[in-house]
Amino acid sequence: MAKRQSSSSKAPSRAPNADDRVVVLAGKELFLRQQYTSMLRAALEQVHGEIETFKFAGESVQIAEVLDECRSFGLMSTHKLVIVDDADALVVEATRPMLERYAEDPCEQATLLLRASTWRPGNLDKAIAKVGVVTKCDQIEAPMALKWTMARAQRAYESSIGQREAAMLVERLGVDLGKIDAELGKLAIAAGAGSPISQELIMEMVPLTREVDNPWVIQEPLLSGDPEYTLRQLRIVLENSGKSNAVPVSYACMDLARKLVGVTEGAASGQNLNTVAKELKLWGESRDAIMRLSKRVKPSVARELLDASVRADMDIKRSADPVRTLEVLALRFAAVVR
Repeated sequence: MAKRQSSSSKAPSRAPNADDRVVVLAGKELFLRQQYTSMLRAALEQVHGEIETFKFAGESVQIAEVLDECRSFGLMSTHKLVIVDDADALVVEATRPMLERYAEDPCEQATLLLRASTWRPGNLDKAIAKVGVVTKCDQIEAPMALKWTMARAQRAYESSIGQREAAMLVERLGVDLGKIDAELGKLAIAAGAGSPISQELIMEMVPLTREVDNPWVIQEPLLSGDPEYTLRQLRIVLENSGKSNAVPVSYACMDLARKLVGVTEGAASGQNLNTVAKELKLWGESRDAIMRLSKRVKPSVARELLDASVRADMDIKRSADPVRTLEVLALRFAAVVR
């Protein structure tokens, strides 16, 4: 096999293809690793027809066993895909030289796929670059997850979801693409053919309990202006994350009040609100909701809300009833933003 020109270490990551003899899928985003694996398998089947697949666990297999499988001829097909999961446990200082030597002369009848949540770059990467690829599968940032959600709904489920709705979904689920994809499938079915996924449908089918350990999700109901909904979601967050998380929840309230102060004072002084939003690191659905309040809420009212949030935080730290204190604060938010 003709060796490829060595690519720059700064070159962008690409998807694997049928010409790659050694592939590394490295990163904590399991969904991306699964997607790239499916793409690689489909590419190999298109070129070679039916292929054999062999899977090994990196924590228990020996490197010699993996390489022997790569070099042996398949009995049922002309090409084989040899997969090692948790490859970071297999690829260590003692085994890297063996893999480097294999990458210098890989078997044409096999594709070695190493899947790992972490990966330490080195000389092995340079050897792999000549006959394959190291593809990053890192977790993406929220803005990119929003774009991915909109594209995925159309491409995979023949549905549609607007930017605000996608932002709401990401805020509720985080940036785990596997979770987002699973919920998109359900939402697309519920919306029906030809109908977009609505905010109401997301609120009904994707509760905040999906992020039970994240007190920051309370900001979305605080911005709804609906007292009953806000109290219900507050109780869910506290029940799932524990009352010990009352302080982080109160901090999330203070953070939201601080942002309201920033946008209302910015609007009152004639500042560019897009610049203000950028400085406050506003994005997605919460950004739109806060920006809508910039001219409706007086700076003095926003400042009073921030003062109330600070007092609530201090009261909780002084052993006040956290549930009761946060409920009163939540109702104050509802009165201001509705």
